Amino acid sequence: MSGPMEEDSAKNEEEDFNTGPLSVLMMSVKNNTQVLINCRNNKKLLGRVRAFDRHCNMVLENVREMWTEVPKTGKGKKKANPVNKDRFISKMFLRGDSVIIVLRNPK
Repeated sequence: MSGPMEEDSAKNEEEDFNTGPLSVLMMSVKNNTQVLINCRNNKKLLGRVRAFDRHCNMVLENVREMWTEVPKTGKGKKKANPVNKDRFISKMFLRGDSVIIVLRNPK
């Protein structure tokens, strides 16, 4: 049941994706460019957006996930320095509610 109202809202959504805040994601999809995403788990994702929706749910490819960890120390030892860690994820689905910020083609 695809009435004229539904077609209008689909057109409006597409227009929003091309001009609104989500155009950052649209450009990554169209131009195959990288975005840097800060997540609520204090990790950062650097990768390419394959697909997304209005909730910022995303399918990402060739993702480098980056975070820091403080190593556990024994009793009486001084606090260890944080260590930068990362891992590679070839394909992932990212749920939009964990997204804090999206930066386009970070250099």
